[in-house]
Amino acid sequence: MSSDSETQEQGHPSHSIVCSGNYANWSEALAASTGYYLPDFVDRTREAALKVKRGEAVYERDSVLFEEIQHSFPLLAGLLRAALENNGALTVFDFGGGFGTSYFQCRKFLERVRPLRWLVVDQPSHVEYGRRDFQSDELQFFGSPEEVLHEHRPHVLLLSGVLPCIPEPYGLLAYLLPQVVPYLIIDRTFFLRRSADRLTVQHGPYPIYPGSYPAWFLSEPRLVATVMAGGYELLAAFDGFDSIGPEDEPAYTKGFIFHRAPR
Repeated sequence: MSSDSETQEQGHPSHSIVCSGNYANWSEALAASTGYYLPDFVDRTREAALKVKRGEAVYERDSVLFEEIQHSFPLLAGLLRAALENNGALTVFDFGGGFGTSYFQCRKFLERVRPLRWLVVDQPSHVEYGRRDFQSDELQFFGSPEEVLHEHRPHVLLLSGVLPCIPEPYGLLAYLLPQVVPYLIIDRTFFLRRSADRLTVQHGPYPIYPGSYPAWFLSEPRLVATVMAGGYELLAAFDGFDSIGPEDEPAYTKGFIFHRAPR
């Protein structure tokens, strides 16, 4: 267990996050920010994840160490349902999964799942360090979705906290949805109370990430309609942990479990 100076108290440090602006496109938002991945942030995230792997800390997210795991029980329910449908086997395609944060969050509940394969696609630096420091028979790292889909047939596509952080979230969905993965779980995604998409710049949380980067707040109706038009049915929706929003209008965090509709 890490010392108090190293470990964040229970709860996510989003209270110090500030989101502002309403940008026309990703290029504008990126020009108004410092951008993703400050030089030492990947290293700090890696060090925190290594402490979890070694048993020196319980849980890590965004380089922050926690004294307790923040379990997402809806996420676990979706994963276990998929495993039940596949005779206890589970292959998860975790797009934007970092060093396996969701894997380490869920693994105690998945101990009886056999075989378990957790396949992470992320930035080249995460893949390089992931393969060197974290890869195992269960947890593997890939440089692209094509690598995953060439070698595996995932039961679940997991998008946890990644849609707000990419230039074209609906474009990503348009590419991934036709890959015919039976389950899609979207978690930790930001929405506006009004039905609109808004591109902001997110600052902080300082001192964890003393920079800024583009962040989407999406339209829940548009997102759900996009996924359902891609051949999925909505099984469940659930509230997220994060409390975050633009300074001038209300927002919320939510997740969804979708199942591929019968043809």
